[in-house]
Amino acid sequence: MKKKILLIVTLLIAFFVFAKVNSNQVEKAFSTINKKIEQSVQDGDIIFQTSQSKQCEAVRIATNSKFSHCGIIYVINGEKYVFEAVQPVKTTLLSEWIKHGEGNKYLVKRLKNSSEILTPEVISKMKNYGKQFDKKDYDLYFEWTDDKIYCSELVWKIYKNSVGIELCPLEKLKSFNLADEKVKKILKERYGNKIPLEEKVVAPSQLVNSTFLETIIDTY
Repeated sequence: MKKKILLIVTLLIAFFVFAKVNSNQVEKAFSTINKKIEQSVQDGDIIFQTSQSKQCEAVRIATNSKFSHCGIIYVINGEKYVFEAVQPVKTTLLSEWIKHGEGNKYLVKRLKNSSEILTPEVISKMKNYGKQFDKKDYDLYFEWTDDKIYCSELVWKIYKNSVGIELCPLEKLKSFNLADEKVKKILKERYGNKIPLEEKVVAPSQLVNSTFLETIIDTY
């Protein structure tokens, strides 16, 4: 009987050791894959993710898209970062930025003919233009001003004013799906009864569908 118990215990220990080794191997493999993926991005790429806040959920519903946050990838001193409009506007290490998205998934888009258009001089111009927004507050009201700014507005304005490209046409707030209860709740909290339906806006979903961009990485 003791021999049987010892055999069972030995097999269980071996199983858990094997499982742990496999788990570590899988984690290491995914880490290697992510590093290789990150290495393929370059200055000026636009990265999208699914954020998990209530506001971002409302954005996804209103725009009929899984994407609710985006930023521009910059290479700074050999490291990959994302310039993003959160609270406040800031530069975030790419590896950290990816962790903030649902399931660590993300989509990377690149300007077509970027090797010809996004020269070092243009990239420098993009970074310098964006400095005026650094540390500014996130725009909860989605107003088309430079006083505060939201994520897709930041990306659109940098490309418009530094590269000379309007990545997509602007829409009016009223053009989105505002009938959903979750969306109406957010709008009520933000604006009360005075919703600025005519306000010019740009959503991450519009940038994703831009005809000027092509998909480089899609982990969804």
